[in-house]
Amino acid sequence: RNSMTNVFHRTLNSTPPNAIGGQGVYLFDNQGNKYLDASGGAAISCLGHQNPIVVDAIKEQAGKLAYAHTGFFSNEPAERLAEMLVERAPEGIGKVFFVSGGSEAIESALKLARQYFWDRGEPARHKIIARRQSYHGNTLGALSVGGNEWRRLKFEPFLMDVGRISPCYAYRYQMDGESAEAYGRRAADELESTIQDMEQGTVAAFVAETVVGATAGAVTPVPGYFKRIREICDRYGILLILDEVMCGVGRTGTWFACEQEGVVPDMITIAKGLAAGYQPIGALLVAEKIYEKIKSTSGFFQHNFSFMGHPIACAAGVATLNVIEKKELLNNVQVRGKELMKNLADRFQDAPNVGDIRGRGLFQAIEFVSDRVTKLPIDAKLQFAANLKRVAFKRGLICYPMAGTIDGQRGDHVLLAPPFIVTRDEIDNIVDVLGDAVDEVVQELGLVK
Repeated sequence: RNSMTNVFHRTLNSTPPNAIGGQGVYLFDNQGNKYLDASGGAAISCLGHQNPIVVDAIKEQAGKLAYAHTGFFSNEPAERLAEMLVERAPEGIGKVFFVSGGSEAIESALKLARQYFWDRGEPARHKIIARRQSYHGNTLGALSVGGNEWRRLKFEPFLMDVGRISPCYAYRYQMDGESAEAYGRRAADELESTIQDMEQGTVAAFVAETVVGATAGAVTPVPGYFKRIREICDRYGILLILDEVMCGVGRTGTWFACEQEGVVPDMITIAKGLAAGYQPIGALLVAEKIYEKIKSTSGFFQHNFSFMGHPIACAAGVATLNVIEKKELLNNVQVRGKELMKNLADRFQDAPNVGDIRGRGLFQAIEFVSDRVTKLPIDAKLQFAANLKRVAFKRGLICYPMAGTIDGQRGDHVLLAPPFIVTRDEIDNIVDVLGDAVDEVVQELGLVK
């Protein structure tokens, strides 16, 4: 590996190998190694690598029109992609605001919520409520609403003051003898009490990941939780913004994860799987009522980006949605998701350090513990997640381990989000290699009793 590099890499004490190619669920580096991409990078590569249909769509669009500024023009791929997204979105969602990634989508949602109430003549509404142990992006607004304490710590002086409620995290917080529905009600009702604690008429929006992503590891809501959240938002006249940057675009087995909750939010943010990693793109999906209010007052959204609605990125998005549809990949996500869940349960049923296996579709996680009965987390000093990432990578498996699962300090999990094209054999392979990697780390750290 070349230690001389001009790239400002994520970690500064080692240089990662260069990826030079990919095919299907595999990536190849310049050292001749092959890796099974079991997390799609960060739940991005939903079609795997080098899909010829998406590659051709990018080439074709580049040959026609690479860029035209949205201050002057719209373009055909953006119009088509917006139409396709609205067709698939929950009823009431009518417009799409294109950006280049998830953080930009969240920033746009926050500013749109603010402008909506400004244009409605309610300028006091500017406060946001969000959940602990959430993640909404790395720009300052997104970091403010996010509840990932480790990511926030150094930048705290820059961040907005945001109301905070508990996550809906049954494994940790559902009480003995409490039904899932009763727990969901209790967790959701924290939103109401937090609104009541704030000055009346100052809250603009509540932001939540429909299925929590990397910070707590594929934490699914209990039944009825989001219906109750929607009721509370409606009662107090606040907007519901659902962050589906990681869990949207088919990742959980339906186009949008909120479909499975039976709720329609006022805005949905998507990004990662929207062009399957072939181009950087994100989108904010907006309820018709918000668009119409701004159209009839300001006449424009006071917020934009130079690369929004980029023709090549949108062409990649159109091709991605077409491939998912034509290849019936949502069905594959559901089928393979069940296989993955079963395989993980079988492989780790006797593992003393596996506390919870959870998720939906091809978006699943394992939470690790030092004791299954007490659910006590593994000592943070042992750096279980970092070691698992290293050992799995050495064995040719790309997965997404994270530390700080419970409160930003304690807890470890690994997230799995393989491409939608994954086969039964590849699912078997993922679980086999991950199982061996976990065994190796458990042994290495002396966690074996």
